[in-house]
Formats: sequence, structure tokens, C-alpha cells
Amino acid sequence: MKVTDSNVIQFHLLVIYGITVKSLEKKKERLFVSGTKIFGVPLENMRRCYLPEFGLVPCFLVDACSFLLERAGTVGLFRKPGSLPRIKTLRAKLNRGESCLSTALSYDVATLIKQFSRELPEPLFPPELHAALLKAQVLPTPEDRTSALQLLSCLLPARNSSCLHYLFDFLFKVSQRCDENLMTSSNLATVFAPCLLPPPNKAEMSEGRLELRVLVLRTFIENPHLFGKKP
Repeated sequence: MKVTDSNVIQFHLLVIYGITVKSLEKKKERLFVSGTKIFGVPLENMRRCYLPEFGLVPCFLVDACSFLLERAGTVGLFRKPGSLPRIKTLRAKLNRGESCLSTALSYDVATLIKQFSRELPEPLFPPELHAALLKAQVLPTPEDRTSALQLLSCLLPARNSSCLHYLFDFLFKVSQRCDENLMTSSNLATVFAPCLLPPPNKAEMSEGRLELRVLVLRTFIENPHLFGKKP
């Protein structure tokens, strides 16, 4: 068997933390763009921008997050919903490749980001990693929890990792304005848990399991500099 970084990380997780990771289904990166549609299509099929710090990130996500960073003090950003009729119109324009965010409202754009994340054909955190992520969150010390989550983030496919790293970096910056927007890292993690770590069944929807999902995302939001970086 070829020894890879992934093998070493999984061995470390098992020996040090007792965490077993399911094998991720390998999907070949297809570097092509199919049309202009943004919502409900695979990451590799949409227009992406190369950002040196993060890699290839969907252009829509970059545009939307950049727009909201200038309005990050908006109270209840991501918690308060946008207008459904306006969002429907924006979605149609975006899927036609039209530039329309510059005149949009903050709550509408925030809702679009959540819809974009939630409607991906495959969650940004592959289901195979969910159990390991939750197990990492119940390790005995904060240092162990953070270290294990950091290692697990290194197992993500590159396209997922780039997108999540960019998103967590953005959410960290939003959380830094919590005195104005009232959106702490915990509040943001709660809002994004159904989008990034959706429970696969009713058994995983208990209050305790949902809280673990929130804590996983909170750790990544508060430490975006560790995401995808090998210790």
C-alpha cells in the first residue's frame, strides 16, 4: 500500500485519539464549467477563482462574501432571513450569469450563501467524515479537540477544503464584529450547521448531537488559520 499524507493522518488519529475515519470516495476533479448555474451544481462545475491563500473558490462565494464584509456590522446577519421574492429573482439572475449583488440587500445575500451551501449535491463536509468530526469534539481537552479537528480538515478533497477554508475565514471576520451584528462564532455556527453538517437521519437530530455539530463549526470559525494545515 502506498503511504500517503492521508494514511499518516488517519493512523495518527486512530493511535492518538482513537478516531477511525471512513474512506472518502475518490472523485476525479473535472476542470470544466458547465453553463452559468450556481445553485445545486457540483463545485467543479461552477466558475471558480484562484485565491493564493485558499485555492480555487466559487466566484459567487467570493463575490457574496466580499459584498457582506463591507456590511458585516448588519444586526442579525445570517440569522435574519431575506425576502423570498427578492431572493428568487436574485437566484434566477445569478443562474443566468448576471451580476446583481451590488444592489442587493445584506439579508438577501446572506440567505443566498446559506442556500448555496445547503443545495450542493454533496455537503462541503463529506458524510464519511461526520462521525469522526463529532467524536473529535468529545475528546477530553480543548487542545486535543482542536488538534484532532485540524487533522480531520486535512483529509478533505481540495475543492471542498478551499471553499470551507474561505468560508470559515469570512465567518471569523463577521464574528469579530459581534458587538455590532450580535453574531458570535457560536451564533454563526448554529446558523450554518444545517448547511455544512446536515444530520443524515433522525437519530442524529437529538439536541446533544446537534450541539456537537455546532461546536465543530465554532472551532473552525474561531481558528480558520488552522483549517487544512498539517500540524
